[in-house]
Amino acid sequence: MSKSIISFTAVILVIVLLCYTAAFGLDLGFVKIPSVLDKENGIKQGLDLVGGSAITFEAERPEGMSDDEFRDNLNIALSMMQKRVINLGYTEAKVQLMGERIYVEIPSIDDPEEAVQQLGSTAQLEFRDADGNVVMTGDEIKDARSNFGPIDATNISQHYVVLTLKPEAVEKFAAMTKAAANRAAEGKNYIGIYMDGKELSIPAVGSEYAETGIVSEEVIISGNFDADSALTLAELISAGQLPFSLQQTELRSVGPQLGEKSLETSLFAGLIGIILIAVLMIVVYRLPGVVATFSLIFYIALDCIILAVTRMNLTLPGIAGVILSIGMAVDANVIIFERIKEELKLGKTLKSAIDMGFHRAFTAILDSNITTLIAVLVLLIANHMYSIGTIIGFAKTLGIGVIVSMFTALTVTHFLLNRLVDFKIRNVKFYGA
Repeated sequence: MSKSIISFTAVILVIVLLCYTAAFGLDLGFVKIPSVLDKENGIKQGLDLVGGSAITFEAERPEGMSDDEFRDNLNIALSMMQKRVINLGYTEAKVQLMGERIYVEIPSIDDPEEAVQQLGSTAQLEFRDADGNVVMTGDEIKDARSNFGPIDATNISQHYVVLTLKPEAVEKFAAMTKAAANRAAEGKNYIGIYMDGKELSIPAVGSEYAETGIVSEEVIISGNFDADSALTLAELISAGQLPFSLQQTELRSVGPQLGEKSLETSLFAGLIGIILIAVLMIVVYRLPGVVATFSLIFYIALDCIILAVTRMNLTLPGIAGVILSIGMAVDANVIIFERIKEELKLGKTLKSAIDMGFHRAFTAILDSNITTLIAVLVLLIANHMYSIGTIIGFAKTLGIGVIVSMFTALTVTHFLLNRLVDFKIRNVKFYGA
């Protein structure tokens, strides 16, 4: 009995801690969990909730390019721009082709100049030697990513960028790094990385590469990077190279499409809905309804923490995903409680009815959640293939919610119900039978 009281109290304290963390954040020094209301470090809000910036780019048609080729290149430019805004973290940005112009809306940015600086206008990536000669272009780079850890014999961890070259570019890169390494005496043993003529980084080539150059498909760029600067450089390099130049023709701020108070209104409406669900569950299922309410609070707090830690870009479709996953969490509890009532009607003991109820409900809950996760996977694949930014928020929030809700229903609810039995609360009337 005493062990049951201790474990039951521990679970309640965990729920209280999760609620506190979700509402106010938690900083333990070695780990920091942002509050769900922390707009700088936690959940980001989408264009429809807080507005942002709108940029219009116009393509400069090269001489001699046919109409069909120009139209094909416009579609390539549109696809690259869609991937670029996602690489820069604007998962809910809108990118549209309007005639010969590309229209981009980016959420959560009040200063349009900042949007242009982060997005980049034409993304013509070049690698230049010390004399300013272009020795490699961005279309010869396969990928770039930021990383943290030791990179040499000193075993000192640091932030750095890893370039992945296309196989056909390895020989060219070896030749240009060899040439740079042999200019160490002149102080010109470096290769500059430029985006649209603007300097991104000037990494030096060590003299140890004077004989062979850097012969590898993966190349490390190190220096005085912090986490943000390394990530920014990697994202800009990964953004790709557009088939022609794009000139910025319009720059303006965009207001929230749903109104400034839409998020607060949605949260208030959601709170009312959760309270009504809790009351209904308690009236219909009694003690299990109380347990379901605690389980639902546990689920909501944990879901909010995950969204804040992953810096989810929350839009109206994302909110719909959260609400739908809450409904699935309640539905799982309803299935479990109905199975328990059926077992009680068959004359089973309370302990046996609870165990059998969870056992019989497990298959139905698992099947429904797996089918939902398959739909989420399809949406994520579609977004990866076609860069449909508006669906990724819904897919992510729904996927996270489904996994967390299944865990909550099958562990927290089960645990708390068993503790009630341990407390000698065994009258079946208290369990809705």
